[in-house]
Amino acid sequence: MATKRRTQGAANSGSTRTGSRSASRRVTMPPSRRPGLSQRQWAIVGSGIAVVLVALLLGWNIASSRTGSSAVSGTGSDGTIVQASGGDWTNITPEKLASMLKHKDFTLVNVKTPYVGEIAGTDLYIPYTDVAARAAQLPADKTAKIVVYCRSGHESAVAAQALVGLGYANIDNLDGGMDAWTASGGQLVQVAR
Repeated sequence: MATKRRTQGAANSGSTRTGSRSASRRVTMPPSRRPGLSQRQWAIVGSGIAVVLVALLLGWNIASSRTGSSAVSGTGSDGTIVQASGGDWTNITPEKLASMLKHKDFTLVNVKTPYVGEIAGTDLYIPYTDVAARAAQLPADKTAKIVVYCRSGHESAVAAQALVGLGYANIDNLDGGMDAWTASGGQLVQVAR
């Protein structure tokens, strides 16, 4: 229970105070002791957030500019355009490839390693790891259309990046590879390679 005390200043005016001296006086705390964050602390927190965001953006930029890295940039009428170091390629659907095979005017390259079969109409079998070393087997014209594929689309994406690195400018990659091809009703053939 609070006790009533009379203070010297309050004795003259006849008023009483309850509790401690601070309860009757307006107490002002220095900014460093107020609850919550001070302006300086907010500035430090904001600076920290800004540094983290800049680091994330720089990291993303560096990662997407490395050889072998890619970022999807948009969808065109023929498929999804993938930006790569030095150029781009287009990921196409099995349906698009089936349509293209009806009037074939491109080089179709199986890059799956090890060999597990291929799509009928395949012109070359070059393991994705050997694309640069076996560039002499590829069309001499750097603007010639080349379509690459593998089993799932991963190895052919690496091959597409290698082709971009060799200066080829008209590259398609079968999105989902032979798995997507067979899932859409396409057949694989076995050829002695």
